[in-house]
Amino acid sequence: MNSDSNLLTVDNVSLSFGGTAALSDVSFKVKKGEIRAIIGPNGAGKTSMLNCISGFYRPQRGQILFNGRDLTKTPTHKIAGLGIARTFQNIALYTGLSALDNLMAARHIHMAQNGIQSALYWGKAQREEVRHREVVEEIIDFLEIAHIRKAIVGALSYGLRKRIELGRALALEPDLLLLDEPMAGMNVEEKEDMARFILDIHERRGITVVLIEHDMGLVMDISDRVVVLDFGVKIGDGTPDAIKNDETVIQAYLGQA
Repeated sequence: MNSDSNLLTVDNVSLSFGGTAALSDVSFKVKKGEIRAIIGPNGAGKTSMLNCISGFYRPQRGQILFNGRDLTKTPTHKIAGLGIARTFQNIALYTGLSALDNLMAARHIHMAQNGIQSALYWGKAQREEVRHREVVEEIIDFLEIAHIRKAIVGALSYGLRKRIELGRALALEPDLLLLDEPMAGMNVEEKEDMARFILDIHERRGITVVLIEHDMGLVMDISDRVVVLDFGVKIGDGTPDAIKNDETVIQAYLGQA
């Protein structure tokens, strides 16, 4: 990994809601091709940070650079097109549509044909539809959800819906994937599957991952580096081994083994 190749740079970001500081002068960098974890207790500002990166929140101070472009000055609707995708703590899917249709919906940013051409389903529009379908079918196979491809999402188990949401993020073809507690609420088997998919996304697809997760065993196993937040302030940043032995982090979050 090239140590000088920073895909994302968070520089002195501060975010407040009224008189409450959610983030205070937080800085860290994400190298291209790494898994970067953000950990900390509830209310530490982890999801607020992802919301700033993905454009849902606008920080009052600081910069967030993605491939040199300042995301704090980029319209929210254009951020996905730059190569950033995310999943959410609370699953955000079209529950009345099939798994296949949910993944196809994510392909809209890559569609060149207008609505009239797509409705006619002829010529370029037809060829484009076939290309998008091929991408989606490959993701379905990759995530091992072919058996539910036509199932209505709202009728599926929580673990499968989490997997479909991951697939929808992959359908955007991101360079940076933001995962907000992808294993929350899962049983042991579902967690193992999700961990395997995250590693495969990173290793086989070369996608950079920023991960929020409370399962410390998993975080320490799969992350290259970890940043720790507490009450909106960065209190630790380093390799998993360094974080596990950081007294400030132990006292604020990890506790003694």
